[in-house]
Amino acid sequence: MYSTVTFWIGAVVVLLVIEAATQGLTTIWFAGGALAALVLALFDLPLWIQAGVFACVSVLLLFLTRPLAVRLLHVRSVPTNADSLVGQDAVVTERIDNLHETGAVKIRGQEWTARSVRNEVEIEEKEIVTVRAIEGVKLIVGRKDVVY
Repeated sequence: MYSTVTFWIGAVVVLLVIEAATQGLTTIWFAGGALAALVLALFDLPLWIQAGVFACVSVLLLFLTRPLAVRLLHVRSVPTNADSLVGQDAVVTERIDNLHETGAVKIRGQEWTARSVRNEVEIEEKEIVTVRAIEGVKLIVGRKDVVY
């Protein structure tokens, strides 16, 4: 009895330490399963039942509570000023050619590196484009009023 209780206590502690170190909602569900198995170990139930409850509780916690927890914890993400550029128009200041990795646009008085939405589409200087996305420090643009 004491060896399984010790094992489950150790498992709970290790899983919680990993969760605290990563803060990525990766092992918290398994810590809950280990806690349920620990309770069964305290009542001296067979190891196979403890392991089965550990697996079932872990999977149930993962599938039933993770989506809610992720949604609640990621509410705090704050869009940056750059995110507000998506959907805005810009003027091409340097020919955009994805294959040659060239291109720049000017938007709101700032010069940005730009790439076309599609590799085969080259966009000439002075054309008006719409910002479709941001990837790192590059704006992904497409011709105005063209659906890609």
